[in-house]
Amino acid sequence: MNTQPIKVEKDNKESIDFVKVEESKEFKSFMKSKKKFIVPWTIFFLIFYFTLPILTSYTTFLNSSFFGDISWVWVFAIAQFVMTWVLCTLYVRKANRFDEMAEDIIDEQIKGGNS
Repeated sequence: MNTQPIKVEKDNKESIDFVKVEESKEFKSFMKSKKKFIVPWTIFFLIFYFTLPILTSYTTFLNSSFFGDISWVWVFAIAQFVMTWVLCTLYVRKANRFDEMAEDIIDEQIKGGNS
């Protein structure tokens, strides 16, 4: 295991010790909040995504009419497109905040923070 600090030059001026960053309270809190967002939404996405093929393979209730000739299968399939766009939008917004948090953590380490 490599125990030497990993240092990277930021803007060719500053030296960043990423081992120190990784061990900081702020980074651990950052990773916890990131997982708190990503894991539940990933589970939701996978369940919602795989529900359609499972239900169409092993049940027939999605074949019933929703409105006129439109069946519940079509509604569910369109809902998957909507769900994908909504989740992508949510992730992009949240990722921007994650980027800001990561930059703040790195800047704090550069300034000499030792949390």
